[in-house]
Amino acid sequence: MLVKQFRCLHSSTCICTSGHLSETVMFLVFQHLNWNPRLIATISCVCKWFEDVARRVLWREFCRARAPKMTIDLQSSGTHSVDGSWKALGKLLIYCSGCRQGGLVKTASIPGHFVYRTRFSRTSGKSFLLPQCRSDVLYVSDPCEHLDQGEEGDVGFFRGVFKSFGGSKVRKMLIEKQAELHPKEVCPYCKAKVWSMLQAKMIPRSACTRLGAYEDCIEYFVCLNGHLVGVCTLLPLSDSEEASDLE
Repeated sequence: MLVKQFRCLHSSTCICTSGHLSETVMFLVFQHLNWNPRLIATISCVCKWFEDVARRVLWREFCRARAPKMTIDLQSSGTHSVDGSWKALGKLLIYCSGCRQGGLVKTASIPGHFVYRTRFSRTSGKSFLLPQCRSDVLYVSDPCEHLDQGEEGDVGFFRGVFKSFGGSKVRKMLIEKQAELHPKEVCPYCKAKVWSMLQAKMIPRSACTRLGAYEDCIEYFVCLNGHLVGVCTLLPLSDSEEASDLE
């Protein structure tokens, strides 16, 4: 019902540009709805005015509600926004991008999907940085597990975000190495071009240990806005681990 009320016609007679609604009303409505991301995304598709409010206000409040400590830390450098927009960060918090067939996951095509809740860790992020870059701040998620993917076995997808990527040592090293941006891949969260950390030889062994993955089956990309997206082939659980999961 709410979506229908905001549906913009091709004429310019949209209810939300006629003075009947305000940003304050939208803030209060979505605060009551606990910043429902599906509803924000759906209404943004049918109303340009609402899309602008969502981009400037609602996605920011969603991020603050979903990951308050991480959001505060990402902003603590003194900026009033985040790299790549609040909308991109909001999507990264709740969406596993999956992958197309080809690349590291050669035989599987795994669709993207919403994830109810994911833990992002600044401590885990250190495992994805070379020793000389570990003063950078990187939040990385636990892997989203997709089990029994044919020949690929168990596949894990993970995602993350740098704080102040423009001044990071990782970005400086990529530039010093003259690493080339990937000719085809783009960030699934902000559509910016990406670097392959595998091609740049900047994936430390500690990343495999943190993920529980095979060393030669891990890849991740970092975009110009500092979003990280990756895939790995997970090691099988030991008998003791399987038994503990069943308890």
